[in-house]
Amino acid sequence: MSVEEGVKHADEAGLDLVEVSPNADIPVCKILDFGKYKYEQQKKAAEARKKQKTVDVKEIKVRPNIEDHDYGVKMKAARKFLGNEDKVKVTLRFRGREMAYKDQAAKLLERIRDDLADLSKVEFAPKMEGRQMIMILAYDKTAAERVAKEKIAAEKAAEQAVKDAANEAAQEVAKEAAKESAAE
Repeated sequence: MSVEEGVKHADEAGLDLVEVSPNADIPVCKILDFGKYKYEQQKKAAEARKKQKTVDVKEIKVRPNIEDHDYGVKMKAARKFLGNEDKVKVTLRFRGREMAYKDQAAKLLERIRDDLADLSKVEFAPKMEGRQMIMILAYDKTAAERVAKEKIAAEKAAEQAVKDAANEAAQEVAKEAAKESAAE
């Protein structure tokens, strides 16, 4: 139908003529309440934004000569960040003469990478930028699932070991009771 006919039908219905797909060979239009249509589109967009997960980059700063307890605290924080599916930026800052020990710093970043390998993958390899070395780790869903499965399997194995030990103890008690009753 022509545009004039479409507008006429829309006016008779008390609604608007809205062009739905203007890029088609034959443009497609609908007769509807444009205000209501626009409102529904806004609601759909808001719902899509609500379901969207934003990935934040959390930073952990370390020094080349970090102590074990401080290292453990930093790793705990990094695990928490990765558990929330955020990225972790590990910044290793050098001061003064520490620049001479870049190899120790690289080993420290490798240690961090290895300790967090069950939750993460390296997104940005260690790189020097001025007086600091930077590495970015991202949450790795497959590694986390594998670790969770291994943990569940270990728990089941521990439960089975406890059950087996209890069964063996019960069998030994039963054997001793049988020996005592045979001796009487």
